Amino acid sequence: MKKILTALMLTVAVLAAGCDKLSTKTPSFNSTDITGLDYAKGFSLTDHTGKPRTLKDFKGKVVVLFFGYTQCPDVCPTTMAKMAAVMKDLGPSGKDVQVLFVTLDPERDTQELLAAYVPAFDPSFIGLRGDLEATARTAKEFKVFYTKRPNGDDPKNYTVDHMTGSYVFDREGRVRLLVRHEAEPGAIAADLRQLL
Repeated sequence: MKKILTALMLTVAVLAAGCDKLSTKTPSFNSTDITGLDYAKGFSLTDHTGKPRTLKDFKGKVVVLFFGYTQCPDVCPTTMAKMAAVMKDLGPSGKDVQVLFVTLDPERDTQELLAAYVPAFDPSFIGLRGDLEATARTAKEFKVFYTKRPNGDDPKNYTVDHMTGSYVFDREGRVRLLVRHEAEPGAIAADLRQLL
């Protein structure tokens, strides 16, 4: 009887220890937790200095990836300005965050234009581009909707409707969060701190 009682007590102790591990608090994010998605795994583009880049280049950093275009009248500049505010909020730990801006308008967003536009928000920000095929392939991998919308009779005059959220990757390069355009800088910074 003593052996059965001892075995039962050991079993209860093991189960209790397991419950403690299960009750460990998981991060509570302000943004949408998309950990484990089977897409948004990477890209192969060129940065605004002409250097080929992939997501693996930024392993060890938390990466915020936004799709837009330089002639965007509202969403893109406000998102980039918001991310600049986030970087200020993060202070010294901001060095472990990389903001990437992927253009959906490679016909007009040249390397030179991206080099002037993207770092103007924060010197550490990097602009990425590809040709039309690479842009379409990358947008498909990230399930980013975008389409040209003519603006008048001139074919060079158009806007690009596009998804407005930003993807966030952890230091291992795994997609973790989708940040809505409406998110406030403080809430974004809090999420990034948890991943840092």
